Amino acid sequence: MNSKARLAAMLVTGGVFAAGAVAVAVPAVAGAGPFGNPSSAASWAGQGAGSGMAGGGMGRHAQDGSCLPSTSAPAGVLNEQQKTALAAMAQEEKLAGDLYRAFAAQYPVAVFDRIAAAEDQHLTAVRTLLARYGISDPTEGKPAGQFADATVQATYDRLLAQGKGSQSAAIGVAQQVERTDIADLQQALNGLDAADVTQVYQHLLAASRQHLTAFSTWATR
Repeated sequence: MNSKARLAAMLVTGGVFAAGAVAVAVPAVAGAGPFGNPSSAASWAGQGAGSGMAGGGMGRHAQDGSCLPSTSAPAGVLNEQQKTALAAMAQEEKLAGDLYRAFAAQYPVAVFDRIAAAEDQHLTAVRTLLARYGISDPTEGKPAGQFADATVQATYDRLLAQGKGSQSAAIGVAQQVERTDIADLQQALNGLDAADVTQVYQHLLAASRQHLTAFSTWATR
């Protein structure tokens, strides 16, 4: 990603499971999220996703998952890995929203605009948690398509270029992103005790499943 050496380490450490899968340097520790410490390498690859909606009292979702996640559950305690994961989730939500908005400007596919708006709401919820736990927001002040982390920036640039090739390529990128979000959220929920963070993650997981279904439907048109 940032260098040939990092890319080689990523491929060796995590493997790339399928042609065209999304691969990005991520923390190797469980629950550290997709874009945490770029010095640790693992594979970020498209994985299978279920359907349906997670629990946790998150309320009803629109088809695009645009219901604002609630952060009303009691705060808990996060360890350092979980704090890193939470900050990484902010970057993941921003990356998805920025990509979808860029694709919406190029292709007449309404689903990109709708889901980009949902990602904005999800980022707002994650930012609320970052402030609650005193964690620095890595997305603060960053305009669309710009990221403080060089690894995240390289990932965004690569996915954007891939999606600019054609409408079907853009939808394929979106499917990869949502599959990855699902896998990362499931991992981040493991061992998590903080009720408010769990509540938000469950909402994001349900929304990502809905997003994947929406993009998969467009892929068949």
